[in-house]
Amino acid sequence: MPPFCTGPRVSRRQMIQAGAASYLGLNLPQLLRANEARKGHDARADACIVIFLNGGPSHLDMWDPKPDAPAEVRGEFKPIPTSVPGVLFGEHLPKFARQMRRCTVIRSAHHSVNNAHAAAVYCALTGHDRGEIGGGARPDDYPCVGSVVGVRRPPAHAVPPHVLLPFITKEGAGGPPQPGFFGGWLGKTHDPLVILRDPNAADFALPELTLGPDINPSRFDARRDLEVRLAAARKGGTADDLDGIRAKAYDLLTAPAMREAVRLDREPAKLRDSYGRNIYGQSVLLARRLIEAGTRVACVSWAPDANATWDTHGNNFVKLKSELLPQLDAAFSTLLDDLDARGMLERTLVVVVGDFGRTPKINTNGAGRDHWNFCYSLVLAGGGVKGGYVHGASDKIGAKPSRNPVTPADVIATVYECLGVPPDLELQDRLGRPYVLCPWGRPIPEVLA
Repeated sequence: MPPFCTGPRVSRRQMIQAGAASYLGLNLPQLLRANEARKGHDARADACIVIFLNGGPSHLDMWDPKPDAPAEVRGEFKPIPTSVPGVLFGEHLPKFARQMRRCTVIRSAHHSVNNAHAAAVYCALTGHDRGEIGGGARPDDYPCVGSVVGVRRPPAHAVPPHVLLPFITKEGAGGPPQPGFFGGWLGKTHDPLVILRDPNAADFALPELTLGPDINPSRFDARRDLEVRLAAARKGGTADDLDGIRAKAYDLLTAPAMREAVRLDREPAKLRDSYGRNIYGQSVLLARRLIEAGTRVACVSWAPDANATWDTHGNNFVKLKSELLPQLDAAFSTLLDDLDARGMLERTLVVVVGDFGRTPKINTNGAGRDHWNFCYSLVLAGGGVKGGYVHGASDKIGAKPSRNPVTPADVIATVYECLGVPPDLELQDRLGRPYVLCPWGRPIPEVLA
C-alpha cells in the first residue's frame, strides 16, 4: 500500500503557477484552493445514488457468469445475453441485462478484507483498506462520499446533503453500526440524515419533519432565536457539534422540499409497483425523490445486519432467485428508466456495489458461497460514466482479476471525479488536522464518459 500522503499532489504546472502567483501575493495553498474550486465546476454529475448490497453479492451468479467452468463453480444459473453483444449476466437479472447499454460493469475489483464485513464495507465505501480491522463506526473513520460531497457541494436548497436508508446496518444482529456510512473525522454534523421507517409501509411518513400541533410558526421562530443566542455563548467541540445538529434540525422543519420528497403517495401506483413493493424497492424510489429535491447523495444499505441478505453462506441460489435478484432487478432497472424519463440520468451517478464477492467454489452448506475479496464485480451507470462498457476481467473461474485490476480506492476516486471532488483533496478534521481524502486511489479513465 502506498505511504500516507499528508497533502495534495502538486504538479509541475501548479509549481510554475505558484511562482507566477507569488508576484500577485498568492501562496501555494491559496492557488491549490483556487484550482480545487475550478475542478468543482467540471463535475460530470450533480448527485449520486448508492445501492449498497450489504453482505457481499455473488459476482459469479450476477454480473460475471462462467458458463464453461466446472459445475461446482458455474452454479445453477444459466447466462443470458444483455443489451451489449458478448456481455452475459445471470439469468435472474433480465431487466438489469437490458440496461447494460447504460452501464459500466467492473469485473476486476479486489481488496485485502476477507473476514470482517465491517472492514470490507468501510473499504468499499471510503476507499481505505485497513485490512481485517473490524468493529463498529468510529469518530476517526474516514468520511463517506455523501459527507464529503455535502462539504464541497452543499445542496442549493434546505434539504440534507446526504441521506442513509432504510437501515443503519449492524455488523451482526445486535452488533455495532458498520463504519463507512458516516461523517467520521468531519464530525457528527456531517453524518447523513437517517430514515429508518419502511417506505413500503401503508402509513409511511416522517412526522419528525412536521411541527407539533402545539407549536405555531411564531413560537418556533422564537425558540430558534433563543437557540442561536445560546449557541453563541457555548464553547468546545461537543457543543459545536450539538449546535450544528440543532441548526440542521431547524432547517429541516422549515423545508417544504424535504417534506414533499418523502411523500411516496404522490407517485403513481404503477411506478411504485415497478420499483417493487418491498422495503428496498421503495427505498430506491425514495432515494430518487430525495435526489430530485436536491439531496446530493442517497445511500440504500440493503440489510438490517451484515448477515441478513447478501451474505449467502447457505442456500445461495434459493435466496438469490426467490428474493434478492428479483428485487434488485426491478428496483435498479426502474430507477434508470425513471431517471432517464425525468431528464436526470445524465447528471445522476448510480452505483451498485457490495463489500466483496462470493467464492468461486460452491460450499457444502446447502449450496452456499462464502466471502471472496480477491475478485468481485460492481456496476456504475448514469452521470459521468460510459454506457455499454466492461472494465477489467476475471480469470476463468472468477477467482482473480486477469485484466485491469482495480481497488475500492480507485472506484471511490472515480465516484469523486464524477461528482466534481478531487480525490486528492485535503480536508481538515474538527481539530484542524489535515487529511488527504483518497491518497492511493486514482480515477479510472477508461470508465469515464
